[in-house]
Amino acid sequence: MELPYHEDVSPGTGGLPPRAWCAGSDAASLSLNGSWRFRLSPGACGPDESFAADGFDAAAWDEVVVPGHWVLQGHGAPHYTNQQYPFPVDPPRVPTENPTGDHLRCFDLPADWPADGTAVLRFDGVESCARVWLNGTPLGDFKGSRLPHEFAVGHLLRPVDNVVAVRVHQWSSGSYLEDQDQWWLPGIFRDVTLLHRPAGAAGDFFTHASYDHEEGTGTLRVDCDVPGRVTVPELGVDVATGEGVTVPVEPWTAERPRLYDAVLSTPGERIALRVGFRTVALTGGLITVNGRPLLFRGVNRHEFHPDHGRALDLATMRADVMLMKQHNINAVRTAHYPPHPAFLDLCDELGLWVIDECDLETHGFMALGRGGNPVDDDRWTPALLDRAARTVERDKNHPSVIVWSLGNECGTGRGLRAMAAWIRERDPDRLLHYEGDPSCQDTDMYSRMYADHAEVERIGRGEDGGPEERRRLPFVLCEYAHAMGNGPGGLREYQDLFERYDRLQGGFVWEWIDHGLRHPEFGYAYGGDFGERPHDGNFVCDGLCFPDRTPSPGLLDYMQVIQPVRFTYDPVSGTVSVTNLYDFADLSELAFEWTYLMDGPDRAVSGPLDVPPELGPGESVELKLPEPPPAARGAETRLHVSAMICEETNWTALDHVVARADFAVTPRPPVPVATGARPRPCGYDLALGPGRFDVRTGELRAIGDVTLRAAPRLDVWRATTDNDDGAPWQPDTRYGPLWRDLGLDRMQHRLDDVESGDGALTVRTRVAPAARDLALRAVHRWTSDGEALRLTVSVTPEGDWQVPLPRLGIRLGLPAALGYAHWFGGGPGEAYPDTGSASCVSRWHRDVGGMQTPYVRPQENGARADVRWAELRTRSDGEGVRIVGDPAFWFTARPWSTEQLDAAAHRTDLVPGDTVWVHLDHGQRGIGTQSCGPGVLPQHELRVAPAEFAFTFTTVARER
Repeated sequence: MELPYHEDVSPGTGGLPPRAWCAGSDAASLSLNGSWRFRLSPGACGPDESFAADGFDAAAWDEVVVPGHWVLQGHGAPHYTNQQYPFPVDPPRVPTENPTGDHLRCFDLPADWPADGTAVLRFDGVESCARVWLNGTPLGDFKGSRLPHEFAVGHLLRPVDNVVAVRVHQWSSGSYLEDQDQWWLPGIFRDVTLLHRPAGAAGDFFTHASYDHEEGTGTLRVDCDVPGRVTVPELGVDVATGEGVTVPVEPWTAERPRLYDAVLSTPGERIALRVGFRTVALTGGLITVNGRPLLFRGVNRHEFHPDHGRALDLATMRADVMLMKQHNINAVRTAHYPPHPAFLDLCDELGLWVIDECDLETHGFMALGRGGNPVDDDRWTPALLDRAARTVERDKNHPSVIVWSLGNECGTGRGLRAMAAWIRERDPDRLLHYEGDPSCQDTDMYSRMYADHAEVERIGRGEDGGPEERRRLPFVLCEYAHAMGNGPGGLREYQDLFERYDRLQGGFVWEWIDHGLRHPEFGYAYGGDFGERPHDGNFVCDGLCFPDRTPSPGLLDYMQVIQPVRFTYDPVSGTVSVTNLYDFADLSELAFEWTYLMDGPDRAVSGPLDVPPELGPGESVELKLPEPPPAARGAETRLHVSAMICEETNWTALDHVVARADFAVTPRPPVPVATGARPRPCGYDLALGPGRFDVRTGELRAIGDVTLRAAPRLDVWRATTDNDDGAPWQPDTRYGPLWRDLGLDRMQHRLDDVESGDGALTVRTRVAPAARDLALRAVHRWTSDGEALRLTVSVTPEGDWQVPLPRLGIRLGLPAALGYAHWFGGGPGEAYPDTGSASCVSRWHRDVGGMQTPYVRPQENGARADVRWAELRTRSDGEGVRIVGDPAFWFTARPWSTEQLDAAAHRTDLVPGDTVWVHLDHGQRGIGTQSCGPGVLPQHELRVAPAEFAFTFTTVARER
């Protein structure tokens, strides 16, 4: 049976061969972006093709904006799946119920449109299959959603009343090659452009610009289909195309992205080029650029906008690159398709290493464990080669692109080998990546996803086994540290391994941005929120940025972990050591500063740190610091050091901090023990210092004039994170479900004894889950010196605890009026045992609402680490309650309870109530990255064991 074009395995018909992206031509062009007439049909075989006929009246149709997705403009709905195809797997067939969008665009040629030469109609991205007509004449059809396609149209153009007609099918045979863990969003989502091609215009061109690091010279050769000349005025270069020239140059790197303006001139066209000289090689088993090995501090990046899906404008793309640079990211893997070509222009300009990935993933076949995978079926090989060619030809002139990637999660097969062979022959000057083949036959690096720390260390040591050829290759984690919800944890430990073993050349965090679609009811929607089935829930929200591109705590943590300068402090000698961790650059673009900070208002002194600007990559210097000022009596002193941008850049403002650290100079003084006062009856209550207690239960009712909403009680539960819950396919224990099964989310409290002695009030409780023989015995001992109220909690476990605890501490409720927090400890944002790199000990203040981290799916968040004391006040200078921890504690304050947080599915489910819920935790379990990667490292588990901790409560008067 002959299949319709949208189900045929061929890549398409009627199109022109792929060629280089060209943004700098002086030839005329006309953007066809904007408002298009639109009609949606439920199936591919619905309306006939009469809409494409010349003179068709579409006045009654709706309108959509191109670039755009019709499901985000009121026609149908988005659909999210990770691995599973959202239609029956019967390649290359797709359902009859196949949403099909017919598009019409009328246009006139500009009055100055040249009459000579010809023209091409270019589509930069259409999902998933399109058939195209111009003025009633069929041009052809194509698949390959994230790839360019061009048609020759010069002979069909007329001065006015031109009509482009495009039929787009949501599902096609191409959909089997695009199972890429993202929203399925049909439509014309990238630019549509009419390009004039003058007689003698350049067809395709290929810029070769290598760098000899020993001689300090660059060799330039530009190959072009049409003979011409290449000029680089700054270098005095004027040479014929196809001829090489060698001159002294500054090299291009992601750290110093040096570009030279050049012009390619042919008889019919002038093209502005930006040339970056660099040489990529596999040298001594390492990925090198310009003779030096590099370390990827990277992210995977899907294209996404919460309102427009994959239809990104230039400002959004620039915002992405600038945010990456500002957070010390040096590399991006374009997961899992080539990005809009303008994004690569920005990577050239601002400086990022790029692994450019082909528009290819067949994960659904692997998930089914069945045959029929297109990458091992010769019928599909032409489509695979077409996708490889369109990727390479479009992006081959970008110096930022140093590695080609065959695709993602496709298994192995003959089609992939054919792609690799074609790419190597076409472009031998770049390296090749593919993660899915453990034999590494067709790659230049051993690439893995989500290998745990222990395995990564074995690989670094060369103890991983496998084929001998693979053991000679560098290792890259193309995906790790799954950034879903609260997390990822364990970043510091991964980075330590990367820096310890030469073979480990870094990795790419999954991923850049949460794919939450803006929604009037939910705030941001994820899988299932549009009624779609099957779906994979909030697994689509796994980024380092929230959907609006606000950095998450995970991005701030990653920034700190990968910062390009390391500081170490020796309190004995009073010196600080500064190490340059850049791969190529010296420190001449940075200024350094030290600050001594004491626990108290306005107690800080600062000064410059004279780091030699010429300090090269890998080099260190030790510098003497000024003597710290005399600390105020009883005050703790900290040293903060920082490195800031001191020259204007095109990616950040002056004084942007790229690296920082803080250290203890003097230890925290002992916390006074409040004793001496005696409990005394007070009406129906019991008074002890500023505290008022229920005489029967021993529960704290009030501190001074502050009446508690909920008395302090032992607490072990947290609203589980995505990483606590884990992924269903994880082989390791997933503690979130186990905790719920055990009953830690509904612990029952039994009062065993209330004892009022001469100097203390002692309350004994047993806290245990129903239907289990496990428990925590807790003794709460209250003492006071008349001014302060001290609570000492002693915890003793009963039974055979086989699981770690989520948290261990006390929880209490204060009036909502006490909604402003001050604290001395870690901040400004949240931190957990394995995510605390960005936390800096200082004095912080914030309203309680602002202490919440707005994860798209609500979960445990907002803990501040290493807190010495915290205050909850009515306003910044208002009255309230002060809490001092002994030892330092984890501090969390919320306008809703853990139970409400745990039950919420979206941000909009959380509504502040009449209580500020305060958590004072002696311990927290780490976060890990088990939503897709490994769990919590052993040193960050919270094992059940005897514990004792104390808190001192006082009232705080309004500041005058």
